[in-house]
Amino acid sequence: MADAPILDLKDTGAPSVFQPENLLREARRQRGLEHADVPTLCLLDPDGDIVRHLKRTGRAQPIEHWACYHTEMWRFAWEGLEFGVVGCAVGAPFAVLLAEQMFASGCRFLISVTSSGQITPVGEPPYFVLIEKALRDEGTSYHYLPPSRFAEADPDVLSRLAPLVGQAPVAVHRGATWTTDAPYRETEAAIAAHRQAGILAVEMEAAALYAFSRARNVPVACFAHVTNAMAQSEGDFEKGEADGALDALALVAAAARAWLAGGDGGNAVRPR
Repeated sequence: MADAPILDLKDTGAPSVFQPENLLREARRQRGLEHADVPTLCLLDPDGDIVRHLKRTGRAQPIEHWACYHTEMWRFAWEGLEFGVVGCAVGAPFAVLLAEQMFASGCRFLISVTSSGQITPVGEPPYFVLIEKALRDEGTSYHYLPPSRFAEADPDVLSRLAPLVGQAPVAVHRGATWTTDAPYRETEAAIAAHRQAGILAVEMEAAALYAFSRARNVPVACFAHVTNAMAQSEGDFEKGEADGALDALALVAAAARAWLAGGDGGNAVRPR
């Protein structure tokens, strides 16, 4: 495919000239920011519902030393755990840009909870899917791993989080998703083919985040919050109380505790 540059010049084993640590260094210099770590538990909230709820209820404080040029990070405590969260990080490139900077800034475990469309019904929406692997129908993952059909979650992360299925305070299933860069090009034929292949939902970040995770050897867990059937009928996209933020936060806390129970959690408990 000589005319498909998405696969051209991709030496995934070669180091990048542009490193997140260097970008953060220059941002701190320009803004006069102190060099301090973010919370060891971090959260990506692509829809922004969690961040909006936390701010509305006075439970989030800005992290002033977060040196990202594009976003704000908020610190919050939930069920005795401290998190850093960035909202509205939609799409594979943006999610991985932030993941790179989070781990360069002290993150030790990253959770993403993204709204997604139902492909194969496994319940009545809304519910969550712990994503085991994601179909690589986006571009970012090919900069991190050689071409393959799926990007897979780290086995250790899946092992630690497996008890959430059936034990979490919200409905959690487990399976594969389809990561796309073009949500308004989800055609009938593509949906049918992915349903036939057993894919549960479609979202926009997981394949890239898992490729980043495996390439950088850092722990990332991705959840699809299945809230819709691509707006094919009225009344879609209902997430529940507080636009689904309370259910998502309950899942995030349960996932963080499951991860920490396996060790190497760092100082994740909120300072007293």
